[in-house]
Amino acid sequence: MSSLLVTGGAGFIGANFVHYWLRQHPDDRVVVLDALTYAGNLASLASASGNPAYRFVQGDIRDTTLVGSLLEKEAIDTIVHFAAESHVDRSISSPDAFIQTNMVGTYSLLEAARSHWLGGTAAGEHRFHHVSTDEVYGALGVEDPAFTEHTAYAPNSPYSASKAGSDHLVRAYHHTYGLQVTTSNCSNNYGPYQFPEKLIPLMIVNALDGKPMPVYGDGSNIRDWLYVEDHVRGIDMVIKQGAVGETYNIGGNEEHANLDIVSRLCASIDEIFAADDGLAGRFPHAPAASGTATSSLITLVKDRPGHDWRYAVDASRIQAELGFSPAHDFNSGLRNTVAWMLANEDWWRAILDDSYRSWIEDQYEKR
Repeated sequence: MSSLLVTGGAGFIGANFVHYWLRQHPDDRVVVLDALTYAGNLASLASASGNPAYRFVQGDIRDTTLVGSLLEKEAIDTIVHFAAESHVDRSISSPDAFIQTNMVGTYSLLEAARSHWLGGTAAGEHRFHHVSTDEVYGALGVEDPAFTEHTAYAPNSPYSASKAGSDHLVRAYHHTYGLQVTTSNCSNNYGPYQFPEKLIPLMIVNALDGKPMPVYGDGSNIRDWLYVEDHVRGIDMVIKQGAVGETYNIGGNEEHANLDIVSRLCASIDEIFAADDGLAGRFPHAPAASGTATSSLITLVKDRPGHDWRYAVDASRIQAELGFSPAHDFNSGLRNTVAWMLANEDWWRAILDDSYRSWIEDQYEKR
């Protein structure tokens, strides 16, 4: 039986992890710590609220007194650290929050963990698992091999630089103090509960509302896509089986250009509307409601500054050492995601108030 502290557990990947862990490890206790900034959403954890093995605490990871108290009172033996500012566009316009949360916040959490696990009566087996991103490795050209765990760091945005700094801090606390850590660097995630500022959920809600579907530049930027349920399963394997002090890349083996992603999404929405007459009444502004191709909404917009062209993750290490491989290909994961968004309209409608919708639209300057 383990007792986990999950930071950022009301966010996209964190919420999926909480639901997964409670389902797969029912004897464990899960304590979620989340500051509930704009992307933290308690509605994403609503179905866990009646579970006696689950507890939610609103708070900041920089509050070492609070974190130390939780580690002590809840007898925490595992920290799973998701809490982060993660939207590249926001890091370009407002980098301060990224430095504070991703670097200072990780440092504060490490200090609380070191004090509790290495400096007091709680010394023993423990694990600090740090969830990071492939963006710390920089960008790839068309012929470049995929990122491995030994690829030199070369972050290109304030977001990726702040995550790179947090990765280095985690590594340093293992080598300097002996903290039992692991790190995972993942490719682009998608799936249920993703905040609709990211590409796939933003395209879905805009398609359903008949709004332009903005694609940066010429849409040729390439990402490796990983369905979120596969990602959290990979994290489970790293926590349970991964070697202390090591890093594991978790990827989906699904490299696709952004314009291809959006085009596939449009085709999927068209097919779903054609098969379900009731959707036209629910989403009358969607082109698919009148038999028009959803792709008519695709709009190329001015590229963002410093836009990395390609990311690709070599996940051969986690496959060879821990037996991980994705259970979802991109087509099945995309269908699952669209179906979830259609079934959970109340969830994303509550997010898309006028002020947030205005912020999203201000980010995209039409060509």
